[in-house]
Amino acid sequence: MEDNPFFIAVWLVCAAATVLAAVFAHRSARARYVGRAAVAVLFLVGGALLHVINLVDGDDYSGFADPAVSGWITDTWESVVVPNAVVFIGLLAVFEAAVGVLAASGGRRTLIAYVAVIAFYGVLWVFGPEILFVLVMLPAMALLLRAEHRAAAAVTSNEREPAARV
Repeated sequence: MEDNPFFIAVWLVCAAATVLAAVFAHRSARARYVGRAAVAVLFLVGGALLHVINLVDGDDYSGFADPAVSGWITDTWESVVVPNAVVFIGLLAVFEAAVGVLAASGGRRTLIAYVAVIAFYGVLWVFGPEILFVLVMLPAMALLLRAEHRAAAAVTSNEREPAARV
């Protein structure tokens, strides 16, 4: 299913939108909203939905870790994840769905989602070819996280300011 043109298009469009949104997110609320939407769609459709479809189709994810940076990772994947793919990939799908919903929610929930995405990408690179995707997406996610954090801090500081005296 990874070769499905629809999912490839989702990943490419969402990645491009995330990177572009990240560039402008520090000064544009619209860019922050685009970033939220792109991350949400990437994790809900390009992640969670894809995994659910794969599991329903009987994919056991054997071979996924073959290009990993270490034989230990490949061996562990094949001996632990593959025989229990429904559990582990199912949990991954739940995680990605939760991240997608949190990213779209705004406020602190988006901050939590972005931290989770950064942690996820921080682990994903060990599986080999994904390192190129991670090298592009990690800086973009860091910029989005910073922009969301600054926007949240600005709202909080504005709420604390006393009303002007007339």
